[in-house]
Amino acid sequence: MYAIIETGGKQYRVSEGTICNVEKLDIGIGEEVVFDKVLLIKNEERTEVGSPYLTGRKVSAKVLEHGKGKKIIVFKFKPKKNYRRKKGHRQPFTRILIEKIS
Repeated sequence: MYAIIETGGKQYRVSEGTICNVEKLDIGIGEEVVFDKVLLIKNEERTEVGSPYLTGRKVSAKVLEHGKGKKIIVFKFKPKKNYRRKKGHRQPFTRILIEKIS
């Protein structure tokens, strides 16, 4: 059984017991978060598809930690003009554990 949820403008395929990184949430470590924007739920026998979301369906998760992703380098360069700009960025994320799909 798995579900497709939407959070932070992105869609994630999750199932019970999986750990995934989502866009940063303003929720403390150890607290529970409920995702109500469920797009699809797939059981062994049937598939439910929302338009755009399923009503009455939720995915419960527990916040494990907050962190930052791998650093990416943004480098701007114009040849023959002595223009070089180097900037780094680390995207913040929240690691969650999917507990229940209901």
